[in-house]
Amino acid sequence: MARKKARTVYVCDECGAEHPKWGGRCLTCGAYNSLKEFKIAPEPPSTFHTAKAWLGVGENPPQRLTDVEAEALQRIPLANREFARVLGGGIVPGSLVLIGGDPGIGKSTLLLQIAGELAERHGAVLYVSGEESTHQIRMRAERLGIHARDLYLLSETNLERIVSHIQHLQPCAVIVDSIQTVYLDSLTSSAGSVTQVRECAARLLQTAKILNTPIFLVGHVTKSGDIAGPRVLEHIVDAVLYLEGDRLHAYRLLRSVKNRFGSTHEVGVFEMAERGMLEVANPSELFLGDHRADPTGAAIAVTLEGTRALLVEIQALSTTTAFSQPRRTATGFDLNRLYLLIAVLTKRVGLKLHNQDIFVNVVGGLRIAEPAADLAVALAIASSYREKPVSRRMAAIGEIGLGGELRAVGQLEKRLSEAAKLGFTHCLVPKTSRPVRTTEIEVIPCGTVVEALHAAFEARRG
Repeated sequence: MARKKARTVYVCDECGAEHPKWGGRCLTCGAYNSLKEFKIAPEPPSTFHTAKAWLGVGENPPQRLTDVEAEALQRIPLANREFARVLGGGIVPGSLVLIGGDPGIGKSTLLLQIAGELAERHGAVLYVSGEESTHQIRMRAERLGIHARDLYLLSETNLERIVSHIQHLQPCAVIVDSIQTVYLDSLTSSAGSVTQVRECAARLLQTAKILNTPIFLVGHVTKSGDIAGPRVLEHIVDAVLYLEGDRLHAYRLLRSVKNRFGSTHEVGVFEMAERGMLEVANPSELFLGDHRADPTGAAIAVTLEGTRALLVEIQALSTTTAFSQPRRTATGFDLNRLYLLIAVLTKRVGLKLHNQDIFVNVVGGLRIAEPAADLAVALAIASSYREKPVSRRMAAIGEIGLGGELRAVGQLEKRLSEAAKLGFTHCLVPKTSRPVRTTEIEVIPCGTVVEALHAAFEARRG
């Protein structure tokens, strides 16, 4: 029989869709200039049946929902509460988790700490590294104070051998660092290619499901911050976590962008110290600036990250521009949302911002996606423009509409409770929100952004 030849396809970086020829736009997701050329080797045998053959198990018959053992539904507990929070409460047996982040951000350090904890509390853990030798991993473990006897190290890139060691050792968890370094002998393409990354991830997924063993994958990222390789890799795994932060600062954010077993957009906060990644007990204090006096151009927002309420400081600077077109810059906040708020402040409030350069920054490196921070951003801009400070004991919650009205947000009671714990005495909320009875903090309902600005500056004067 004639041997099949390799074929050329064009894969979209955004959605992973394959196209037979190049085009300026992906026909699946509509992204422009996202098609990249790849050589695809002849398709290997079915991943599912090959994994079955490797592991020596037969076909699984259908089971009734009530016949599934409840013990398999229990999560593996972790003492690291921040990592467990991002996963949804613990590690799910048989799950495949992908962790990405910039080089040197702390992915290997965090996973080595998790491996050491699991090895001490739950049994054998296999740490597979395709980039470091076992001696290098041992040196890092000594620095982190990890001395677990059941932590096994393996420096290997051949996936068949890795799966063989997993089957022989039967560990309680496996860590593969990184997915771009492993390869299959049955494929002619090099490690890290589209075919290798996709097939290796699919084999590891079937291995995790069949052996009921959780597997963690480390993924390289591109310059834009996305996981390197085809986007289909993110579709294969059960959870995708991103480790974010500035390498020049000590704090790191572990963010969940996909989780089949828990809440998405959950955030865990860590501090990179000499002994590794340490949990931050009260993240809200991290995102609040330290000011003895009330500064202008600053306001406190109460935002939700997953199931956690966080208080963050919004800083804004408004200054007369020296150019014909004023600049608008946002760090940690959506720039299009900033344009909307500036238009509302100009049209509905009467602030003359057409000749003002406006800069907005979220303290601590956090990225805010929900619109509940709109009111705090508007307060910060107005405070900087009018040179009037907002009280440091006042928080702001609310979404701003195009008409200048304040719209209700969800879980208001949880937000107010978090603000009260940190010593805030007043909070601006939308008048349309469900009434919340609390004696810990004074709630000031406002119907429009104009009312909120008057209330904020009057409260400061009072």
